Amino acid sequence: MELRHLRYFIAVADELNFSRAAARLQMAQPPLSQQIQALEAELGVKLFDRTKRPLQLTLAGITFLEEARAILTQLEQAVHKTQRIYQGELGYLTVGFTSSIANGILPNILQSFRQHYPQVKLILREENSAFQVQGLRDQQTDIIFVYQDQDLALAEASDLAVMPLTQEPLVVALPQSHRLSSQPNIALTDLACEEFIMPLRQVVSGLSEQIHYLCAQAGFVPKVAQEATFMVTILGLVAGEMGISLLPLSVQNLQRKGVVYRSIQEPTGMKPFSAIWRRNDSSAILQRFLNIVQAISENEIHFPTIG
Repeated sequence: MELRHLRYFIAVADELNFSRAAARLQMAQPPLSQQIQALEAELGVKLFDRTKRPLQLTLAGITFLEEARAILTQLEQAVHKTQRIYQGELGYLTVGFTSSIANGILPNILQSFRQHYPQVKLILREENSAFQVQGLRDQQTDIIFVYQDQDLALAEASDLAVMPLTQEPLVVALPQSHRLSSQPNIALTDLACEEFIMPLRQVVSGLSEQIHYLCAQAGFVPKVAQEATFMVTILGLVAGEMGISLLPLSVQNLQRKGVVYRSIQEPTGMKPFSAIWRRNDSSAILQRFLNIVQAISENEIHFPTIG
């Protein structure tokens, strides 16, 4: 039995007339009658009562008509779904990121993508930057957002593709009662005697290295009082007057009571914040996601003023 036999049968069942059904199918009546007879022979039942005028479906024919319609509907849905998956409008995408990046442009990227492609499921994986690239290569994720370091620069020339997005400056996060909180701009040398709450190196290695580099440029080594995994934890410790911290400007989106943010006088451009994916990944969903990423990043390369 072939799908065309189902279409022939449905046409005859709809018209209850072989001549009209043949005209609808753009074929001659005799071949159509032969195909229906062949179908009945294969099934071992009579689908039509030909003794009545107009033509009538038998009880078996009525039942078979319902099932035939369901089969063709399911087939059409399968074809439509397959086409949408191929076009990147249906399916899923796994996105890896660190907690620090979640405070920046990532929410806007996710929101825009969901608005444009609501049928694509986004699977989000928050994980340490140390494991991000390996997870990408192991196909546990489809795209990751990281602060790019030397290892990733090397990866760009091999199996991974890199899209630099921004170079986000740093700000000082201070306890509200801190002696420097009244100053709108703070020099790094003013922080030489301060205790630092540092991002855990294993989690956000690029950020930690950049802080150490900037402090070295200012002539001192930061006194690390505590390391923390998440930005909210760092801010909580700052609010508790356990120390100060240098964090990406986007951290000010986290309004934590007891914490104030101040600009740094020296330039503090960070290592590039980048989107990275497997170079050989031809997924249409990934390409649509990358288009959104590029559009959002181009519109958000400016940085808000610290209040």
